[in-house]
Amino acid sequence: MALTDGHGAPPAERVVARLRQHARRMFWPSVALILICGLASYFGSAFGGWIGVAVWAVALVLAAVLFLVPLGSWLATRYVVTTRRLIVRRGLFVRERRELLHSRGYTITLRTSWLQGLFRSGTIIIGAMDQTAVARLRDVPHAQAVTDAMHDLMENSQRFYAPGWGWPIGASVTEQAAPEPRN
Repeated sequence: MALTDGHGAPPAERVVARLRQHARRMFWPSVALILICGLASYFGSAFGGWIGVAVWAVALVLAAVLFLVPLGSWLATRYVVTTRRLIVRRGLFVRERRELLHSRGYTITLRTSWLQGLFRSGTIIIGAMDQTAVARLRDVPHAQAVTDAMHDLMENSQRFYAPGWGWPIGASVTEQAAPEPRN
């Protein structure tokens, strides 16, 4: 696999993985929505008049709080791993985007509980070299494969870039400024 195009330019950035938290997070909100719909339909039709309308109004508020809020939170968090960086996006109304370059180097810690182990998911903690937590990828599916891929990407990018400069190893400044014309 060639790391350059022959002129010292890095290869194009490609998306390796797009991730969200494990869908298991939506299990209890889905159960709550089913129960709310069932109970609201039973009691809403059993009582007539304003009591039936009140039952449906309470069911609507409960469904919004117990299902729509967790769904929005789950959809608002996204992790994108590319060949050059890791992008963490959070937020629905106020968006936060954090990018970590693989060439800078960082530590990766994988934590799995017994339940996460059953589903092969885990929390990936990415830290700076001084061991401070920079980002947490919570409950990522196939967490071991994601950490292995991030290790490989970090190793490849550190092999390619010279420390601190961002230029390919072995390339001079003149090669970066004016590559040879192709025939």
